[in-house]
Amino acid sequence: MQKYDRMLTKTHSLINFSINFLFHFCDVFNKLRKKWGVNWFQFTLIFCTFALGGSLCGYLGRKLLGVTDLEKGVLYFVVYIVVITCLWPLCVIIISIPFGQFNFFRAYLERIWGRIAKK
Repeated sequence: MQKYDRMLTKTHSLINFSINFLFHFCDVFNKLRKKWGVNWFQFTLIFCTFALGGSLCGYLGRKLLGVTDLEKGVLYFVVYIVVITCLWPLCVIIISIPFGQFNFFRAYLERIWGRIAKK
């Protein structure tokens, strides 16, 4: 019976943690949505654009480095990070067009470049 009580306590703790995490996660998304001044549908499209743009960027980066003869060592990963950093804005802008979020991402990238240019 004691083993069952410990198992039940662990299960209860896991459920409690999961619910707290979910509420925190939703709160963070809601704050981000309000900061950007968008509705939930547009927020979902923006989030999908970030996800697909990042995935496309990683895929293209691996393909580009596959053409080179670099072995997977320190130099490979340094070049990969540079390639990804250069490709990401292009990938996100391209993916944003079919999602109808081009204006949002154009303004977003202008803000990022403005901050980088100040430094």
